[in-house]
Amino acid sequence: MSAARLLRAQTIAGPAIVTLLLDVELISVTKRYGATTAVEDISLRITKGTYCCLLGPSGCGKTSTLRMIAGHEDISEGDIIIAGQNVSGLPPVKRGTAMMFQNYALFPHLNCLDNVAFGLKMRGVAKTERRAEAAKLLDMVQMGKYAHRLPAQLSGGQQQRVALARALITRPKVLLLDEPLSALDPFLRGAMREELKRLQRELGISFIHVTHSQEEALALADLVVIMDHGVIVQAGAPRDVFNAPATAFIARFMGGHNVIAQGNTTVAVRADRCRIIPGLGTEGVSGPVSSIEYLGAQVKVGIASSGDGEVVALVPDDQYFASPLETGMNVRLVWDASDAHPVSV
Repeated sequence: MSAARLLRAQTIAGPAIVTLLLDVELISVTKRYGATTAVEDISLRITKGTYCCLLGPSGCGKTSTLRMIAGHEDISEGDIIIAGQNVSGLPPVKRGTAMMFQNYALFPHLNCLDNVAFGLKMRGVAKTERRAEAAKLLDMVQMGKYAHRLPAQLSGGQQQRVALARALITRPKVLLLDEPLSALDPFLRGAMREELKRLQRELGISFIHVTHSQEEALALADLVVIMDHGVIVQAGAPRDVFNAPATAFIARFMGGHNVIAQGNTTVAVRADRCRIIPGLGTEGVSGPVSSIEYLGAQVKVGIASSGDGEVVALVPDDQYFASPLETGMNVRLVWDASDAHPVSV
């Protein structure tokens, strides 16, 4: 690391005691593919034992960032520090990380036990020892009774558990997950979210999880990192990011917000904090009801606004059906001033 970059690293990390509490630190990391910049000058600190989700739309740079941490992509500029060591020039096997791929990448000719044990086999661990360790990991992910089945004999959720056990068998300092839930149906996705969070807490290591699902990030993460066009646009605790989006883009991307222009100010207001009043008026946003969608516990009511496009209220179902609406009715969307959060455009 150059003297200038070392100074930058020390400035970002703070005192040495802070550095010791970090699992991963990115310092001015950039990734270029020819003339295209996929990730531009990002810096991030992930403290020990953190579940971090990299979140953003397709092409925002989140997968490139994960692959640079793993060592599967070279960095163009900057440094990556893992457990206090600069790993920027090291191969994946020497970084103290393990990666769980989106397609699981299980060996079809090996049973679950040997799939999980494979990483230890490559490190020269004796067969009896590596299989015993693999059996423990399979038990941890509740797949012990399927140890002798081939991947083709497993469901998608079961294959994912085996892939997770295989990633964990080398006892990584950091586990990297590339959209691990995207291939699962909604019911299994919810179950596996709980499983991932349980394992992360039990193991006490940092997980860095790439996803395009806002719901997934909010449910799993201690730290949500939102990326757009190759840069980090906001990072923080899920509740902080959701309740206080920094920009109009983040408010729209996270969902559940209306972005409303008020003179020289633009504000984000959570849809579940909005109320609907019949008739037109100067308060709030007025317009005809454009859509009504029953969601079970709530009813989503859209209002066509000339200035802000469609704005939305999420109304508790009992309140809505006490005074139901019809499309075309003129109404006003209103909110308390304390629920309006200023955002940059």
